[in-house]
Amino acid sequence: MEARTLWQALTRLRFPLGPWPWRAVAYLVSGGLVGAAACAVFLLLGLFSVLLVGLPLLLLSGLALGGIERRRLRLVDLDPAPDPHRVPTAPGLAAWLRLRAGEQATWREFAYALLLATVLWPLDLLAVAVGIGLPVLLLGAPVQLAVDGHEAKVVKAYLVTSYPEAFAAALLGAALLVALLYPLAAFAGARAALARALLTPRETGQHGAIGEVIASRSRLVDAFEAERRRIERDLHDGAQQRLVALTMTLGLARLDAPPDGPLADQLAKAHAEAGQVLTELRELIHGIHPQVLADYGLGPALADAADRSAVPVATDVELPRLPDSVESAGYFAGCEALANIGKHSGATRARITARHADGVLRIDVEDDGRGAADPAGGTGLTGLADRIAVLDGTLTIMSPPGGPTLLRVEIPCPALTTGSAPAASSASSSPRTASSSGRD
Repeated sequence: MEARTLWQALTRLRFPLGPWPWRAVAYLVSGGLVGAAACAVFLLLGLFSVLLVGLPLLLLSGLALGGIERRRLRLVDLDPAPDPHRVPTAPGLAAWLRLRAGEQATWREFAYALLLATVLWPLDLLAVAVGIGLPVLLLGAPVQLAVDGHEAKVVKAYLVTSYPEAFAAALLGAALLVALLYPLAAFAGARAALARALLTPRETGQHGAIGEVIASRSRLVDAFEAERRRIERDLHDGAQQRLVALTMTLGLARLDAPPDGPLADQLAKAHAEAGQVLTELRELIHGIHPQVLADYGLGPALADAADRSAVPVATDVELPRLPDSVESAGYFAGCEALANIGKHSGATRARITARHADGVLRIDVEDDGRGAADPAGGTGLTGLADRIAVLDGTLTIMSPPGGPTLLRVEIPCPALTTGSAPAASSASSSPRTASSSGRD
């Protein structure tokens, strides 16, 4: 099996004859050159940073150097060195800078850049000078003697006055060249391991995949919400208008039909059926994404849901405008809770409390029903918990046998406005809450 890293190559008998020693030398030499350039850049940016002009560039310089170093790793490590940085979720330079400034990878790259610019690059060049320079100088002893004609001072310390001595020095240089390739390569491997530890993602591939799944799931939720709204608009502007026209046409046809005849009876049934379909369609449209939620926010939408509840519901809601996905999840959580109260709890009254404080939306739905709500009894609360989890929120149910039941939704989110939506404190009716229902 072919070696993929310098460490693997070091265990092979043919290591001195292969390309890996020269890869190690190329890695160390290029590291010395890159480090010297980084040192000069850091000194220049350091001077400007005294006036706070070069400070941002100084802090972000590790990003560019990190990319270069990950590419240089290919000289001694054929395994991929992935970029540890995440892709910004919002466009623009400001979003990119905020994301980079908050990432650990950015600061690890900056630390590596400082280390390379101050300590590592002199060590790289010193290792090459000892491991390659010393043997090469010994190998060149016969050439030095031939140029001088009388004597040659090898490595500035060893005086050679005859060709037998010169060739003996050359043989020693050849032996040292082979022998020093191993520690030189080991040093290059250690350098590469340090670079990989600081410049590549620390989480395992599985953790990275989980993070990507979470991000993609959030994007799918946003796309799903957009699709729901599109369906709502299509139903409102298309199918509903056609049903209204059909209902009016059937009503006019009833006026023109002979009274007390079979045709009048059929038209009356058709007119009533069309009216019922129109009512159900309006309820469906309202359930997809109510207009009050889009226009006025979560507070009025929860108050409206409480007004339509089958059980009297008191509301205590004071909320600012929140992100669309959070308002949608909060609204459907409240509706699901009220629906479960009406279907399963046997409650005579309920209460919704909603607040946004310290960057967290908290919705409490309480009822005086029989309690013993069990999420395992149905998919309503389980699906609701999954939907809230996409937004890094939590769903908590406290429902001892005999009641009361409390369903609490907590979703971390920023407020979009400082003003509060109108609060409501009333009794209402509609079918949905968190009481004794995990059964939907």
